[in-house]
Amino acid sequence: MATVVVVEDDDKIAAPLVRTLERDGHAVDRFDQGQPAVDRVVAADPPVDLILLDLGLPDMDGIDVCRAVREAGYLGGIIILTARDGELDRVVGLDTGADDYLAKPFGLAELQARTRALLRRSTINRAPDPPRAAARPADGGLHIDVDARRVLVRGVDVPTTTKEFDVLALLAARRGAVVSRETLINEVWDENWFGSTKTLDNTVGRLRGKLEGADAPVRITAVRGVGFRLETQDG
Repeated sequence: MATVVVVEDDDKIAAPLVRTLERDGHAVDRFDQGQPAVDRVVAADPPVDLILLDLGLPDMDGIDVCRAVREAGYLGGIIILTARDGELDRVVGLDTGADDYLAKPFGLAELQARTRALLRRSTINRAPDPPRAAARPADGGLHIDVDARRVLVRGVDVPTTTKEFDVLALLAARRGAVVSRETLINEVWDENWFGSTKTLDNTVGRLRGKLEGADAPVRITAVRGVGFRLETQDG
């Protein structure tokens, strides 16, 4: 069972969302304003696994909600709910840290499919289990556990969002080789992705900061006009 926060001020949209999620076995907290939702996610009591986030909220922009929870360290999934003509909002929301979007009006079956897919892949914002012995690498200190979706540097967890992990795992699988922007976008954001290449740049930028902060023995190098390469740091 996952814990889902629904942030939607329209009762006609929120009610069937909540019923569907609860019928699927999830615990649901619904908010009709942004700030209480931010407070709930940051409090993490219990931790939130997924946020369904409307952009047009009465007290604050949904994009600001997305930005606030990411800056507070929330690592779970975020699906934006937006009007069909809100192209710019979708792009900005994805660039800010959302994982997916649903254009209104949407079918509940599509919502269920997107929710299941993201929950399977999400890095849940929970205290990690102690590192296992098998997770202590012999390649200089970096270990990517694809099955557990964990990044460890010398046995210490480096928290990553869903997309950050997917990008790093793909680069690591082809370490030393250039992975094109097109490949990263197609494989990480898949056919449902809609946004600018800035989304990928922002994700890589956050990853660089986390790897540098953990003193990881690798760096992500940009190859102008092509893509990115994961390289082992000298020394």
